[in-house]
Amino acid sequence: MFPGQGSQRPGMARDLLRHHGAIAGPLLLEADLALGLPLTEICTLGTAEDLAATEITQPAVVAMSLAVLEVLRREGHFAPGAVTGHSLGEYTALVAAGVLAPLDALRLVQIRGRLMADVGKLTPGGMAAVIGLDAAEVEAVCRQAAGHGLVEVANYNEARQTVISGEAPAVAAACELALARGAERAKALPVGAPFHCSLMAGIEAEFAAELSRCHFADPRTPVLSSVTGGWIRSGWHARELLRRQLAAPVRWVDVLHTAHAGGYGHFVEVGPGRVLSAFARHTVQEAVVRSTNDARRIASLINDNTSHQEKDMS
Repeated sequence: MFPGQGSQRPGMARDLLRHHGAIAGPLLLEADLALGLPLTEICTLGTAEDLAATEITQPAVVAMSLAVLEVLRREGHFAPGAVTGHSLGEYTALVAAGVLAPLDALRLVQIRGRLMADVGKLTPGGMAAVIGLDAAEVEAVCRQAAGHGLVEVANYNEARQTVISGEAPAVAAACELALARGAERAKALPVGAPFHCSLMAGIEAEFAAELSRCHFADPRTPVLSSVTGGWIRSGWHARELLRRQLAAPVRWVDVLHTAHAGGYGHFVEVGPGRVLSAFARHTVQEAVVRSTNDARRIASLINDNTSHQEKDMS
């Protein structure tokens, strides 16, 4: 599982470079040169404010996730049975599955971040997390708040956590209505634009043109899409889903249920943060869930995987 925007944190590359610099360092430097951005410096020394701009956040999270993935592959000999990513994380998943080249993925998310940020500058919108109501109730709240402007469900994260997105007055009204219905919390998220709602539809054509310039191979490893919650069938299908992803909600609950129904019981979050690990634990309670948020967790995961491989060979 590869995380998306919101998983970034100041200094997120420091631990990785200190303990796995020989692998992570060259990969991050390649990203710096390809994008013309000091991502290594930003991910090591940058502040939360430095990481906040969408056009910086998106390539930074993908670069970090790719670096951790490479460490797991080379030091822990990891070969996942399937991969998936939460929104932005789907680009890293497609790299892991052999669908996209790493530098193509980084260039695409840099452009994606810029286009999304442009929408945020033109439209005073926002996002909010509603906790304590089921998804159907949140959908009803959005319909009820429609008189204040556009507001839609953006992320189906877990049974009792749903994110909404849209025009600022409508999002605020929906939060008030959700609290009146008994939500535990309805809090604004610190994002620069109203992601995953109809307000993003206007950038689909321009981004589709960028997608058409990149080669999309058929998956070598099964990939679950956060747009549909189902399996990606081909390289063409992957490209089309990335276009749709801009304005479509993230169906993470469906992703986890599909993975579980397919027999997957071990979930590893590869990249910064532990948000997806929490979603997996809450949604598939019998699953074994691990994260790679710091060097200690990466080392534990590598050691356990190596031990299992040695036991299988004996």
